[in-house]
Formats: sequence, structure tokens, C-alpha cells
Amino acid sequence: MGFTDEQLIPLVDDGLGNSAHLVDLGDGRALAVDASRDLRALREAADRRRLTVAFAADTHLHADFLTGALQLAADDGATVLASAAGHRTFPHAPLGDGDAVDLGGLTLRALATPGHTDEHLSFLLLDGTRELGVFTGGSLIVGSAARTDLLGADRAEELARAQYHSLRRLTELPDATAVWPTHGAGSFCSAPPGSERTTTIGAQKAANDLLAAPDEDAFVHRLLGSYPAYFDRLAEINRRGPVVLTTAPGLEPLSAAAVRTLLGSGAHLVDVRPVAAFAAGHISGAVSNPLRPAFATWLGWLLPDDAPLVFVLGPDQDPAELAWQATKIGYDRLAGQLAGGIDAWRLDGGALETISLITAAQIGDRPVLDVRQDAEYRTGHIPGATHAELGTLAGHTAADGTVVMCGHGERAMTAASLLVRTGTRGLAVLAGGADDWAKDTGRNLEDGA
Repeated sequence: MGFTDEQLIPLVDDGLGNSAHLVDLGDGRALAVDASRDLRALREAADRRRLTVAFAADTHLHADFLTGALQLAADDGATVLASAAGHRTFPHAPLGDGDAVDLGGLTLRALATPGHTDEHLSFLLLDGTRELGVFTGGSLIVGSAARTDLLGADRAEELARAQYHSLRRLTELPDATAVWPTHGAGSFCSAPPGSERTTTIGAQKAANDLLAAPDEDAFVHRLLGSYPAYFDRLAEINRRGPVVLTTAPGLEPLSAAAVRTLLGSGAHLVDVRPVAAFAAGHISGAVSNPLRPAFATWLGWLLPDDAPLVFVLGPDQDPAELAWQATKIGYDRLAGQLAGGIDAWRLDGGALETISLITAAQIGDRPVLDVRQDAEYRTGHIPGATHAELGTLAGHTAADGTVVMCGHGERAMTAASLLVRTGTRGLAVLAGGADDWAKDTGRNLEDGA
């Protein structure tokens, strides 16, 4: 009986924009590819099919999440498959270009595809001699390729040239070969992000603009952009191996007095309630980061990983979800959550601050700061708006009375909470984004930088 599409189970992390893959090997065992430390979805899929993970393959030293391979080795006895060139310091089967692993009927062949990282491997899944698909990790992705500047600006061009040749190597596979990338829509490892998660070699040869670049130099110039600060930390942690978890992460309840003590000794306060709730009343100095799929990205971009973190949640928000999102990107110093939420703080005599939410019609002649990514700003912004990506706001100041905006309001409220801490007063956040402004005012947006 040959391999079927049903044996491949994609596991999409919408927040990080990544996909892990679980392959049912047909005998009660499974292969996991690029699994993160948050193994909840993988466990659910494996349990549903009564599978034990026998192999855990990592295509590269991930910068955007902690690997779950070591956890799978500890819990399931999985053999970790990874590049020998990654020099990982924990037990694994070190693979080089062309090495093959017998999965028990299927074969996994390593293909050296440097570019996103130096030691990057793609894994070609074979049924006999038939190419079923290739796990391309951070090499070829849908409509693009993963970025090459994560090891520093001084290495970006060298790695981009390596990526150019790696993609061309992959296009030598048969057109019908499925392409199963790790990075996809919403990932800051993608440059630029695509909208689909899987594809084929033939489809990419026909439609991928990067593959259509006229030469290597043109290809190189298309792969740059900003990325979260925590990317600079995680690759080395993944090389050494993340700490194996013995219990699920969680948040301890903290009294208002305990929160004050922690804040006085250097802890950071993160308010994860929705934008409107934060605007209506929050603790002074709190950073707004609404709990949503993108929560982990902005936590890792804006908060340190070496200081205790205290959280304020709303009554319907799940502390376990928050803890898993933080843990998968290496944030283990979770001091706890304010027991009873913002009402408990108020009842204990704590003061609250507010930030105004306003409509487009209320902006008037106030200065506007747009904190979206560069590409978003260039495609259409309010005329006269200044621009600074949210991830660059450390040390940034704004004029009193500034209106902060993004695509929907979440990033803008985060930015406003950071700017208040620098002493800016009278800030407001636009409820909505640039398209809402255009619709409400009947005016055209401005393109370009």
C-alpha cells in the first residue's frame, strides 16, 4: 500500500506563521518535522491516530521558536534527525548531504540547502525511488524563500547567494514533488510572506517571483527586512537543546501586593486584555500585548527574556494558552498573573491610567504615528503620517497628543503603552486601520515611503 495524502498531517501555528508536519509511517510510528516546544497540537494529532513519534527531524536551527525535538526524544524515545553541521550538543543522528534514513518502508534523504541558515537541510521523503515530497523548512517556501539575514547583516549577502543555489537545486526535483515548508504566511522568517502553506515544485517554478529573478544579484536584493529581537537568541538555545519540560507551563496567581513587590524589584508587567479593556483602565507602566495568535511574536520582540514577567488577564482569557505561547519562544521566567485581574488591583487601592480610542473623524490635525511594518506602510498610509515599526520603538519619542495607528489597533495600543513610559502625554489610538480611515473620511491613502 503506497503513501497517501492522509498520512501527512500539517500542524499550523498561525501566530508564528509556521507549520510543523507529522507523518504517519503506517505502522503506529510517526515522523515529526520542525515541531516546536508547544507540542499540544502534535500530541492531539498523534493520539487521535494512536501514533508514537519515532523520529523528530529539524531542518535547521530555528530562530523563531524552541525546538520540540528534544522533548519528543525524552517523552517518546524519538531519534532526533538534524544537520551534522549544526554542532548540536545533545544526542541526535547527525546528517550530511545525501544521507538517508530508513523510516520503515519510507526513506528520508537529507539535502544540503544552506541560505536561511548555514547548516540548513531539506528532507526529501521517498517511497522507494518515487519522490513524494520535500520538507523545505526555511528554504523554498510558497511564493518566496525564507530570509537570509538572521545571522547578521554582515552575513546576509553571502547566505542569500547560498539560498539562490539551494532553491535551484530543489527545482531539479520532479514537478509533481510536493513542497512542505516550515515558514509561511505571517512568519517574520519569510521574505515576503506567502498566503498558502504547501505547494509543488512545478507550481513554484511557474509562479514564484524569486525563482524568476533574472540572476543571482537580483535575487539577493529581495530578501531583507526587519525581524523580532528574540530571533537572535533562539538558534543558540536550539543548538544546545532547550530544557526538557516535566510539567506544563502555567501562571501562578499573585496578590496585588505581590505584584507591587515584583514590579519594584525589576519585573515587567504585560497586560494581555483586549485593546478596549486596556484603554479603559490599566496599571501604570504596563505593556499592552493582547492575547492573540501574534502574542508570542510581540512578547519576544519587545520584552526581555531575563527578567520576571507578570501578566494581567481578562476573566475569559486562558492562562495556559499564554504560558505555552511564552514558553515556545524561550520565556520561562513567568512570575504569574494578577489574581482577580484589574478589578482586584482597583479594590486594593491601585490607581489606573487610560488611553483614548478614537475614530478617524476625531483625528483632526493631530500628528499620526503609523507603527505597521515597512511593507504595510508603503502600500497605503494616512497622508502626513510618520512611520516607525513597532519593533523599533525602544527609545523612540512622539509628540504629545499623537494618534498611534496600525492595521486594527492591537499593535498601536502596544506602541502607545511603550510611548507613555517615555513620558509622552495625551496619546490616542485609532480604532481600526488605514483602510478604515479612507472609508470613513472618503480620502485617498498615500503610497510609498
